[in-house]
Amino acid sequence: MKITWFGHACFALEIEGLTLVTDPFDESVGYPIPNVSADVVTESHQHFDHNAHHLVKGNFRLINSPGSYTVNSVKIKGVETFHDSSHGRERGKNIVFVFEGEGLRVCHLGDLGHVLTPSQAEEIGEVDVLLVPVGGTYTIGPREAKEVSEMLKAKLIVPMHYKTKYLKFNLLSVDEFLKLFEKHERVGNILELFEKPTERKIIVMEVQ
Repeated sequence: MKITWFGHACFALEIEGLTLVTDPFDESVGYPIPNVSADVVTESHQHFDHNAHHLVKGNFRLINSPGSYTVNSVKIKGVETFHDSSHGRERGKNIVFVFEGEGLRVCHLGDLGHVLTPSQAEEIGEVDVLLVPVGGTYTIGPREAKEVSEMLKAKLIVPMHYKTKYLKFNLLSVDEFLKLFEKHERVGNILELFEKPTERKIIVMEVQ
């Protein structure tokens, strides 16, 4: 499995011969627009920094509703959550997506705005790779992100949706999240997995 980070909450997951793109953003966010063709695009919610599928290339299937889907041999589950801690009264709903293929489970939390309930965590299940927002303000912050990571028993934890040199609006930097752990690893914008991870690691990806 190959995971590429384009910035913010946008990743490309190459699984079972498919390319799945999550939460594409528009020009106003600040990151370079990804030059990527997709077979599937998922959107956690309909805000401009997460729903710019018109900028993604290819004849792709768009999935932006909760439910269970199968595309070729990849299973996709969308679990309804909220974009805030007030049951959606401030910013609406959010969809957590779980992608399953090649013996791995990858979970993209979108703009999760609250700590998961036990029933939500159970529906999501344990995950091998967790793509978790950590920047606060519009999503959970560092401490909530750590709590959610532990609830899902995530092995590889990849922070996203935080302040970088590209981002044009203010969030916390990733450093506040990293302070909560003893160590972490930095990689480039690509993470390749050749086997199921067995121990917890914090992986910081960087947009090139």
